[in-house]
Amino acid sequence: MPVFTKRLSLRTEGENDMVDITPEVQQAVDESGFADGVAVVFVPGSTAAVTTIEFEPGLAKDFPDMLERVAPKGVDYEHQEAWHDDNGRSHVKASLVGPSLTVPFEEGSLTLGTWQQIVFVELDIAPRGREVVVQVIGEERNVEGNE
Repeated sequence: MPVFTKRLSLRTEGENDMVDITPEVQQAVDESGFADGVAVVFVPGSTAAVTTIEFEPGLAKDFPDMLERVAPKGVDYEHQEAWHDDNGRSHVKASLVGPSLTVPFEEGSLTLGTWQQIVFVELDIAPRGREVVVQVIGEERNVEGNE
């Protein structure tokens, strides 16, 4: 099955920065030329994540607030004892949300819900340059006379 890969570059503002990458993922599907298949979205690294959410101001605040309750600042993390980099909570949050997401597409369009967007979530404590890998796997569109 054919594969198309696109890399997205992001510059984040640091912890809890959320970036809607839905248009870029859809563009990768468009560029692939595939009609049906899956788009795999993956962030290399252990202090960032990708997920889907209704990306609106309330949830853009609620989501990081929820993660703060799960892995709060001011708690001792063994990672920090080893590395003294104050981002143990970042690693815990990233492992909970996850580094990848798979979204099916049909007739060239992502099959997201009406209010569902694909978001990159920065969980590290400082601004970062990030890369997101979008790998599109699918069937090529039928070209007239070529079935």
